[in-house]
Amino acid sequence: MVMAAIAKVWTLGELHSLPDDGNKYELIRGELLVTPAPRPSHELVLTRLMNILFPYVFAHDLGWIFRPRAVIRESDSEVEPDLMVRQPPAHDDASWEDQPLPLLVVECTSRSTRRRDHSMKRDFYRGLGIAEYWVVDRETLSIHVYTPGGKGDRVEKREMIWRPSAAPDPLHFAVPGLFGPSSF
Repeated sequence: MVMAAIAKVWTLGELHSLPDDGNKYELIRGELLVTPAPRPSHELVLTRLMNILFPYVFAHDLGWIFRPRAVIRESDSEVEPDLMVRQPPAHDDASWEDQPLPLLVVECTSRSTRRRDHSMKRDFYRGLGIAEYWVVDRETLSIHVYTPGGKGDRVEKREMIWRPSAAPDPLHFAVPGLFGPSSF
């Protein structure tokens, strides 16, 4: 007789009790996600993107750009996106649960996260109503754009255009520039 394995359902309390050992621990609907520390090439792509986003976000008063250790927490889930654009909360001491939804969430793929970035996290962010979720895919040198309901989903390899509703004009940038040569 073959018995099915029963997957453990994790809680936020258990997530918060895990060691600070250099891994990133996230929880989506009770499933624990463990990701090793990123490589320098991963961080370089995100730094390039942040340098593109920052002047635009600042000029249009869209909020702040957050990097890991800033979280999105919702009931039984807590994730640390690689990058997100979020309006500031109504008061400075607001908990993670009381933060406004991000306008944009970005994950940059690695070998260990590629599948879940394009599926589990996509579904999670869609369920929250995140206006745009980008997967910066280092394997295909592209940005996959996911939107609630999927009607605005697309893959950009040449030019990225971001049109947040609160901005009077869009941001344009060349996608290949994110993956340019580096010293790593």
